[in-house]
This record gives sequence, C-alpha cells and structure tokens, in this order.
Amino acid sequence: MLATYTWLITGCNRGLGLEMVTQLVRSPANIVVATCRNPDSALALQELRNEFSGRLHVIQLEVTDSESIERCVLETEKALGGRGLDYLLNNAGVSEQRDTAFTFDSKGFMSTFHANVLGPSLVSRAFLPVLEKGNRKVIMNMSSQLGSKAWKFGAPYATYAACKSALNMLTTKQAFERPDLIVFCMCPGWCKTDMGGDDAPLDPKVTMEGLLKFISSATSEHSGRYWRWNGEEIEW
Repeated sequence: MLATYTWLITGCNRGLGLEMVTQLVRSPANIVVATCRNPDSALALQELRNEFSGRLHVIQLEVTDSESIERCVLETEKALGGRGLDYLLNNAGVSEQRDTAFTFDSKGFMSTFHANVLGPSLVSRAFLPVLEKGNRKVIMNMSSQLGSKAWKFGAPYATYAACKSALNMLTTKQAFERPDLIVFCMCPGWCKTDMGGDDAPLDPKVTMEGLLKFISSATSEHSGRYWRWNGEEIEW
C-alpha cells in the first residue's frame, strides 16, 4: 500500500510556493494544503486544484492574522480527514528590496518582520497539534543566505537580511524546545521568480526539486541547522 504524506505550504499563489505545490501534487503519495492570502485571485493554483481534486486543498491564510490562522487550522484538519500533518513549509514572505541599515522605511521594516518572522512563529505554533499527529513532524522555515553573517554581501537588503537572521535563530530555538520535531531552515538560492527577478541565475524548478528531496529525507540530525537547497549546510 502506498504511503501517504500530508503537506501544508504557505505563500502558494506564485513563485517558489506555487512550484512546490506543482511538484508535490503530481505524486499520488501526497496530499497538499496550499495556502495564500487571496485564493480567488490565485488562478494557477485554482487550475491545479481542478486537476488534482481530492489531493490538493486551497485554503485562505494570512500568516500575520491570528483569526485567519485559526480558521486555516480548522479547515486543514477537515481537509485532512483526521490525518496529522507531516510537513509544514513556512514559505510566505516579503522583501523590502535594496534598503540599507540607515535608509530603511519604518513601516516597511515592521511589515517585513511581521510577515517573515512573526508569521512563521504564529503558524508553527498554531499547527503544532496537527503536526504532533503526523508521522514525519517536519517544519521547514524558508530563509535566505542574506541572513548569514558569514556571507559578506554588503549594505543592501538590510531589513530582509535582518529578518532572515532572526528566522534562523527562531528555527534554532524551535528545535531546542521540541527535539521530537524535525525543524530546520533552508535557502532556496536566487531564483527566477517575481521576487527574485529575471537576472536570477537559478531555475525554481531545479531548486525546488532539490529542496523537496532534502525535506522528504530529513532526519533529526538536520534539525536546528541551516541548509542550502542542494543539501549543503550554510554557516550563519
């Protein structure tokens, strides 16, 4: 009998989130819950749902809104039909582009930290009971090499870099607190997406294939650490 794995991914309306959903749902072993802020406008996601009805569930989620998260938990439990959640992929995020440590916009700074740090914190906490019922119990927080002090990138993207560094530390704390879970962060690389732009060197199809392969085989040895999409560990 084919094993069944359950996945929930945030930020699936486009880019890396949409690519992960596309790859996962093509395997009959996977049941996928794809979330985004506005499902009605996520046309590509709707097409996938129509094609893979029964194995792909699209649910509204605003990762910084506690009420939205609570509704999403209830709808996810209903969609999974009593199954636990094997994989939670905190992918949703925003970027303040090329701001610096002395030129940032205060509102942009706060909204970026809310989406990229508070969001994964709230979502992970809310879905903990569903994860505890799962077989794999994996949380992946999508980070960036910009959050690594070891990478001397320079002044730009200060807000984005700071929030990803904070997310890395959150991941470490989650792993310390819950050694029964597998919790780690990953860098997808600079990919050709709406956020990454056309100058990015990496194909999201290739990087997400590598990233999902890593996640699927991750063990407790990988927990609390920071990994590149191709399985290399990142110093941070």
